[in-house]
Amino acid sequence: MSSVSPLDQLMQMISGYQVSQVILTVGELGLADLVKDGPMSAEAMAQQCGANPERLYRLLRASASVGIFAETEPGVFVSTPLAEPLQSDHPFSLRPTALMMGGEHYGTWGRLTQAVTSSENAFEAGYGMPFFEYLGKNPESAAIFDAAMTSIHGRETEAILGVYDFSQFGVIADVGGGNGSKLISVLSKHPEVRGMLFDLPHVVERAVPNFVAAGVNDRVQAVGGDFFAEVPAGADAYMMRHIIHDWDDEKSSLILQNCRAAMQPGQKLLLVEYVIPAGNDPFFGKLLDLTMMLIPGGKERTEAEYRELLAGCGFQLDRVIPSEQPISVLESVAV
Repeated sequence: MSSVSPLDQLMQMISGYQVSQVILTVGELGLADLVKDGPMSAEAMAQQCGANPERLYRLLRASASVGIFAETEPGVFVSTPLAEPLQSDHPFSLRPTALMMGGEHYGTWGRLTQAVTSSENAFEAGYGMPFFEYLGKNPESAAIFDAAMTSIHGRETEAILGVYDFSQFGVIADVGGGNGSKLISVLSKHPEVRGMLFDLPHVVERAVPNFVAAGVNDRVQAVGGDFFAEVPAGADAYMMRHIIHDWDDEKSSLILQNCRAAMQPGQKLLLVEYVIPAGNDPFFGKLLDLTMMLIPGGKERTEAEYRELLAGCGFQLDRVIPSEQPISVLESVAV
């Protein structure tokens, strides 16, 4: 049983944004990279990253107080297990996630009350345009978003590949597949499978070099377009990871209906999403649901909500396949 009083526990929650902003600054300054190979003084780090030495020391001391870095002697810091995922070359680096969530996401969460008490889209209210349009006009933010998605979804991809057999399909269309990382993982595991990446033209353009680097470019057809207008035919199965959760029911239905129009009866649609469980237990998707509400205007859903949504668009939900991560594959069949 926790010895922390409810008052102290709530105070920790209230001040949680301070820790996230500390992590953002550590990421922006690349401090985890500086101490990767051994101890380094705050003064030397300040020279490397162009910071004020006295103020940087205070940042590092605060970071060490929450387990990011450790001060081994006065003014000298070393890396810790919590600092390692903030290194740029960590296989699942959370540095871009810290930059994304501590940047535009942080500012948008400040409008949560307005979003809950109105029908406004918080991101659009703060930035003057929809989120994905913003990414199209801000390449630096788009690159951070792509890197963050690769980091977050990397562990999910391995978990999904462990519970679902993609080798049963000849051609898999990844609708809204972003930088292509998921399709690359599927094609790398199953050399006999071919892929189709479908996303906005500027997104597909960013993904093509990734296919070349992974050596799967000869097995991928990259197609630019808008899934609100149409989805290309020609695949044996269609999959979407964290796409439907970006949109409300009306827009999600339009995407699903366009997928159904491209598919033959009996073909499979695979949604890779968080499925909200019943009860009060912690679940990452419950907080992510608020991010979806605030930024793109979407929502996380329960199994019953997915079943109803899919049925209205010509699909029968057959299976919900959980994985070792809090992500599931919802396998549906076109009827």
